[in-house]
Amino acid sequence: MAVRACGLIIYRRLQPAPSSKVTDSIEYLLLQTSYGTHHWTPPKGHVDPGEDDLQTAFRETQEEAGLQASQLTLIEGYKKELHYPVRGKPKTVVYWLAEMKDCNTEIKLSEEHQAFQWLKLEDACKFAEFEDMQATLKEVHQFLCSRE
Repeated sequence: MAVRACGLIIYRRLQPAPSSKVTDSIEYLLLQTSYGTHHWTPPKGHVDPGEDDLQTAFRETQEEAGLQASQLTLIEGYKKELHYPVRGKPKTVVYWLAEMKDCNTEIKLSEEHQAFQWLKLEDACKFAEFEDMQATLKEVHQFLCSRE
């Protein structure tokens, strides 16, 4: 049985400079783990018994980044499932997309993470070492660009 985890890819929009495209003002939230290889990912975690996937995504976001569901807008029409092995066992991670209502809301990390960054797409892809996460961030960006 695959380990199942769920999370939110969170973005914020800064005030764009008059000359820039709207999509240039989008930044993604990545958290750096305080364990293992200190990799960077969006907030995510294992599904607890009795929880549905989306509940897990919101609970983990609250636990790991201090963000309440009320501070986020869930973006309709985007959901991504990633499959990869962790220590030889299959893992499934489901991500939804959410926008910060207020781009200045404070991020409050748990002990599971030691740092966070708001990053433009190119930098977010450099921080997210795993190819499937990089591809997902690019896909999200295209999705957001197509909605403008």
